[in-house]
Amino acid sequence: MIPADIANGRQTLEIPLFPLGAVLFPGGELALKVFEQRYLDMVAACMRNQSAFGVCLIASGHEVGAPAEPYPVGTLAHMVKVDMPQLGIMLLEVRGGHRFRIKTRTVTPGGLLRAEVELFGESERQSLPPALAGLGSLLQRMANDSTREAIAKPHAFDDASWVGYRLSERLPLDAKSRQKLLELDDPAVRLEALASYLSQRRLIL
Repeated sequence: MIPADIANGRQTLEIPLFPLGAVLFPGGELALKVFEQRYLDMVAACMRNQSAFGVCLIASGHEVGAPAEPYPVGTLAHMVKVDMPQLGIMLLEVRGGHRFRIKTRTVTPGGLLRAEVELFGESERQSLPPALAGLGSLLQRMANDSTREAIAKPHAFDDASWVGYRLSERLPLDAKSRQKLLELDDPAVRLEALASYLSQRRLIL
């Protein structure tokens, strides 16, 4: 569900943050195991309010324990499935929504990071530049490879943003490289960076 603040056209939100050692991209999926009380409470509140939380890559610190220092750009996480296999453990499946930039943040007495964030104005759908059409074909081959994890539908192999985000998730990049790709505003620039990576490794003509 789209948060009410976004549906009403507001560009800022106050949200809880979940710093992780992974990057969530818009339209991407992520499986999370939640067991710390601060995050169990966060999930319960988000379910109750039908709201999202923010996923940010950890700049310094750790996922467990003291609040980690997050990178300033993250992605809204919308819960699509919640399961509790045993008391004190929640298994989540989330889908990435809007990107955001942290404006201010605080730490609650329970150790949960909360932040006022500014949503990025996402660009309108753009076709793949002809010179980079091979990236869409590559992603299609990856999607048709039964040995790989399925790419979540709906597919949009002709959309520059969608192709860039999905390749950023699936190529063997380190987390910091993925973060840099997330922060890029221009879908064409993101695709060019990915094409350069693939070309250097002779994985694409």
